[in-house]
Amino acid sequence: MNAINFESMYSCRNVLALDAMTALYCRLSVDDANDGDSNSIQNQKKILLNYAQENGYTNYQFFVDDGYSGTTFERPDFKRMIEGIKAGIIKRVIIKDMSRFGRDYLQVGMYTEIMFAEYDIHFIAVNDGVDSQKGENDLTPFRNLFNEWYARDCSKKQRAVKRMKGMAGERISTHAPYGYLKGEDGKLVVDEETAPVVKLIFDLCVQGLGIGKIASELTRRKIPTPGTVEFYRTGSKQHYCPDSECAWASRTVGTLLSHKEYLGHTVNFKTYSKSYKFKKRLPNPEDQQMVFENTHEAIITQEVWDTVQRIRQHRRRNQKQDEPGLFSGMLYCADCGSLMYLARGVSISREQERYCCGNYRKRTDSCSKHYIRAMVLEELILDNLKQTVKFATEHENEFAQCIMKRTLAKQQEGVKTLQKMLAAKEHRIKELDGIIKKLYEDNFSGKLSDERYMIFSREYEDEQHTLKSEVEELKSQIEEQTSKVVNINSFLTVAKKYTSFETLTPGMLHELIEKIVVHEGDKSSGHRIQKIDIYYSFVGDLETSHVVAQRTLKDRKAA
Repeated sequence: MNAINFESMYSCRNVLALDAMTALYCRLSVDDANDGDSNSIQNQKKILLNYAQENGYTNYQFFVDDGYSGTTFERPDFKRMIEGIKAGIIKRVIIKDMSRFGRDYLQVGMYTEIMFAEYDIHFIAVNDGVDSQKGENDLTPFRNLFNEWYARDCSKKQRAVKRMKGMAGERISTHAPYGYLKGEDGKLVVDEETAPVVKLIFDLCVQGLGIGKIASELTRRKIPTPGTVEFYRTGSKQHYCPDSECAWASRTVGTLLSHKEYLGHTVNFKTYSKSYKFKKRLPNPEDQQMVFENTHEAIITQEVWDTVQRIRQHRRRNQKQDEPGLFSGMLYCADCGSLMYLARGVSISREQERYCCGNYRKRTDSCSKHYIRAMVLEELILDNLKQTVKFATEHENEFAQCIMKRTLAKQQEGVKTLQKMLAAKEHRIKELDGIIKKLYEDNFSGKLSDERYMIFSREYEDEQHTLKSEVEELKSQIEEQTSKVVNINSFLTVAKKYTSFETLTPGMLHELIEKIVVHEGDKSSGHRIQKIDIYYSFVGDLETSHVVAQRTLKDRKAA
């Protein structure tokens, strides 16, 4: 029989010649298919058809949900059947057994005992001997409960198998990320059609474009969205918009920029669900994810990835002007550590534009009037970049030695300070052990009352507990400092891309520089002297990356 049109049939409800329709409902999930022919759709249809014909139900319609779990009721034909019931078209529902209706005993009970009674539905479960016109079946609630237990047990076993595979490094996601295809062995292989788009997205981000502008640029170039590509390859309409096949969303771009799979890594347990009934996937914290490195070919280099993540971490705010400031998102106040923002407007000339401390701009009185003119900063950074890149690329060995020497000295200084703090706290912990022991002895001998003993011992034990936590944190910091290694090769790889330049670009800055720290200007000498610290990507600050902007107060007033 052809699919029914409820709207047209609803208009005929008052026609006496129209018999009450019987819905023959069939359902089969992927797990149920393992039970063989007993639960197959064809077997269900045969049983339901024979029952309908034997009982004289001639006006019937099959409703079939093949491949849908019984724990969810978001099934196309089930929802269509419910619509028919509410419209008054369907007056009878026949199923093979209660498990075909669903495996959530609360939802099953709501439909069969409340809704069906409200709409006067004749409900039959053939193999379970359920017939609403013959009175209630006392065993039905227990069957529904057992069906749910079965679903819960299956879900538990599936999660256990998936977790075992995920812990072993096998990719457990069923879909390949955009930019990859799933090979015959289950491993990811680079998709020659979409991988260039992934590279383009990362390159645009490095150049300083936000996710909104990247999405607009992809849309302008008429590049099909991931949902469009998936639709034409698999027929899936889940993320497909026929009216906007090339309309990229900012959220999509942001998601792609966070995929570690583009580094060639397998990432398992990125999401989880609260229960087998709750189908929505929730993001897992990074510390609960499992990353297995170098399992497939990378699309994005580690250097580009690190640069993009740094940019995304310090997302630049929208400006009233079309273009954000050249240094927006990477300029910091030396005193309070807040980001510095570009102050400009229609009435402000290019020469007057300046970066100001974010806390000072908020009038919080938590910082002084930190500022630096944009043009001065550009000149200083351009000159320092030229010198650094030239020295690094022309004298690689000498550059590497200078970096390692400076890093080792700073590392030793930092570790020495941390070790002093650690020794002091460990000494205090031992002191507290002695104090607590003396308190116990005084209490035992009667010199100290129980009440005073409890007060003092609790205070000292709390202090000791805090100190022990601080000791563990210090040990972790010391270990981190001693194992810290600068990635000189990564910096050289990036530097070689910019061996000749006369102007600064956002892409160049974000690839070569991690952050810039601006100190407050000093006017005590009759000149405005301002120190600026440049921290280069992968190698940190150099001996030559501490520059000074100097300007006479007379020149400042003239400007």
